[in-house]
Amino acid sequence: MNKDALTFGVEEEFFVVDRAGHLSPAGDAVVDAADEEEGELQQELTRSQAESATGICTTRDEAERQLSTMRAELAKAAVRRGCRLLPSGSAPLAETDLPAITPNPRYERMSDHFGATARTSHTCGCHVHIAVPDRETGIRVINHVRPFLPTLLTVTANSAICDGYDTGYASWRYQQWNRWPSAGSPPLFTSLDHYESIVDAWLRAGAILDRAMVYWDVRLSEKQPTVEFRLGDVAATAGEAALFGVLIRGLVGTILATEEHPPDLSNEVLRAQIWRASREGLSGRCPHFRTGDLAPASDVLDDVVTFAAGALEETGDLDFVRDGCARLTAEGSGADRQRARFEKRARPEDVVDLLAVQP
Repeated sequence: MNKDALTFGVEEEFFVVDRAGHLSPAGDAVVDAADEEEGELQQELTRSQAESATGICTTRDEAERQLSTMRAELAKAAVRRGCRLLPSGSAPLAETDLPAITPNPRYERMSDHFGATARTSHTCGCHVHIAVPDRETGIRVINHVRPFLPTLLTVTANSAICDGYDTGYASWRYQQWNRWPSAGSPPLFTSLDHYESIVDAWLRAGAILDRAMVYWDVRLSEKQPTVEFRLGDVAATAGEAALFGVLIRGLVGTILATEEHPPDLSNEVLRAQIWRASREGLSGRCPHFRTGDLAPASDVLDDVVTFAAGALEETGDLDFVRDGCARLTAEGSGADRQRARFEKRARPEDVVDLLAVQP
């Protein structure tokens, strides 16, 4: 293990559902009742959600242990309230009522200002923070990592079934989330000032209410000295969330070691490439990060791992990532498994049963 390895952390959002699989307003109560030995548990925008965040991690084992422990603690607290913890990017069952907004001044202000965008944005993502020495370095990471975003989305794609039907997408959550005015792929930044000028213009236009609402797929964190990757669905398992985190760390480590200029990839093209990845996921085809040409997503993922192999080997994660990617290809991503379960009886409740975390 390289003693100078980049530190990282992983945040996960979950739905809290009742026994039948419908969204429950008990999310805040579940968070309050869960034990918090490591990491941090938090309330989210709606009362049907709960969030966990690991502490600062140096090793994969640290991250995977914390992710597993926090999922189990939240699941236990949910069961005690007659609920279940559901790691799915979108809500599988159709709801007759919109989920209630968590009674928090900031969330209530967001709901008032953004209307249906806020009230219908019940999605759950996975966010990965990677430490960087300064914000200028963070901009360099963002610029270089942009071509890899379509492939990264396929790793955690886990929202094929939503509102009781098959959406035809591997990550429907990505499409739902992009209704926010500040969401989507980041442009190729010319400088930190360029980044800040866009954020300032959004604030002046009222497209965001504060800097925490910068929702680019990759952004500079406002709270920690990190680059935050926000494009992933919440992973179906804690192991897949850990895989996502260490793969991203390997990519960032590789990027920091290069002196090359970032690829000149327009945001219009990148948006289309990520759309394709959200549509087909790991079992379909994905634009290759070098050429932009479509190729089997599993092959492109193998090439991403090869690209980051040196950094992954330094942290002792290469075999873990290779094995995890091979398992995803063989067994299917979260989206593939959702779809396979749904196709048997066309019952979204079966998808809930498949995904619900066992305490």
